[in-house]
Amino acid sequence: MNRRSVLRAGAGLLSGGAALALPSAALAATAPAASPTDGWSKTSFTYSWQKPWNLDLGDRHSYSGGVDRMWVYATDEPFQEGSSTDPRTEMRWKVDYTTGDRMWDADVYLPSGTDGASFVQILRSVHPSSTPATDIMLNIYKTNGGTVRRYDGTVLKTGAYDTWFNVKIAHEARSGTGTVRVYFDDSLVLTVDDRGPATRYFKNGVYNHGSGRAEARFRNIQYWTR
Repeated sequence: MNRRSVLRAGAGLLSGGAALALPSAALAATAPAASPTDGWSKTSFTYSWQKPWNLDLGDRHSYSGGVDRMWVYATDEPFQEGSSTDPRTEMRWKVDYTTGDRMWDADVYLPSGTDGASFVQILRSVHPSSTPATDIMLNIYKTNGGTVRRYDGTVLKTGAYDTWFNVKIAHEARSGTGTVRVYFDDSLVLTVDDRGPATRYFKNGVYNHGSGRAEARFRNIQYWTR
């Protein structure tokens, strides 16, 4: 349909005459894109903190202007005395689940220099001994202006340093194998199977597997279910 025909259709509506039907392709072009949260409900959540066991939370976390800022050094203690895990400052979400549809959603800022650190994960707190401890983990590396990878493999984003971007992780957990989807700025960047049945929860913050200082910032943190 050309511009003149569209104008005639509009004139017909205004004068009470018969309107011409727009082609479906034209209607689709004007329709808003679907959001990853369509059909989901925003849900309240609580969390606890994991940070170097010998430090106060304020030594590794600040909150100002709606932004949670978390940092840690490679030389810091683990979150529990005697633990062999790497140092971290993380929110441990207290919404453990085995099945159902759950989504973690937040804007993320990763300062330059942060290398080899995890900033969000789904941890499998109870799982068969032959299966991994996480369903997914997103890490930041210093290559290409900040590269986000799934673990240390699949590249999901480059140029990630020093800019805010939205991250959504949607998990369709089932009694068998479920599905994990990752969205950056509401665009799907990854679809993978989870690691099978488990009890799990979300975590976000900075879990330092590298050297030096690591930092991550978060705002507009939300939890969705359906």
